[in-house]
Amino acid sequence: MPFKFGYSTLRWQTPDLEPLLVQLKEAGWHGWEMRQSLDWVGTPAHVRRTCENVGLPVVVVTAQGLPIDKDWAQMELNKRRIDFAAEVGADCFMFMGAGKPRDSDTSYNHIAALADVSEEWAEYAAQYELEVCYHIHTNTTVDSIEDWAKYMSLLRKCKLCIDVSHSALWGYDPIESIRRYKEQLIYVHLQDYVSFSGGDGKDYQVNWVDIGGGSSIDFPGIMETLKSIGFDRWITACPGEVEDRTDEDRMKVNRDYLRQLGY
Repeated sequence: MPFKFGYSTLRWQTPDLEPLLVQLKEAGWHGWEMRQSLDWVGTPAHVRRTCENVGLPVVVVTAQGLPIDKDWAQMELNKRRIDFAAEVGADCFMFMGAGKPRDSDTSYNHIAALADVSEEWAEYAAQYELEVCYHIHTNTTVDSIEDWAKYMSLLRKCKLCIDVSHSALWGYDPIESIRRYKEQLIYVHLQDYVSFSGGDGKDYQVNWVDIGGGSSIDFPGIMETLKSIGFDRWITACPGEVEDRTDEDRMKVNRDYLRQLGY
């Protein structure tokens, strides 16, 4: 079965959506990850109609922030995004951890609080038969291989999105992390970088590029590993921050690289 490739719209803050989706479709993508405000994209019916016009579905809707203190307004805002994801027929709802505590080191209590919110969202989404997944990310509550393992041990319903770049930044071979967490893995992010600073308790500062633009990540090996474990959910590419590339250029460059790998 061929892989299903999505494209992350993380750089589209206030897009003229339909023309951009037409460009995505023409570049060869199969779906898109929605990060925009609901105030901007409009109703689920409007988004579904736009997607149907183009023939390009929303595959994932993302959260906006995660309150480990369970701030009521922030929890409700994200439950509305879960409602929205269900109504547009997304494959899953994705979120990242909260910001790292600035007045102390991350503790087991912080990780447990993150897991508690994760499970509450997963329980809420279950009414729609919609899955929820945690996206690993540097500079958030979970920011090491060890804390990642602690967090995963606390989950029951919440699933996992592995971003191969953040696994690599922690010094964890993405191929090995995929194999380790394959039973909980329902979504994959492909992202690349050429250099970084930080780590060892300091914030990571990363020079992001389009996939295939760096030399640290074994994308052919990652794709072969996903094939070997029978992964059949969505794989989404995240565009880099190369300044002289337009949105349309980024769509083409990232898709062309996957074609070079035989996909």
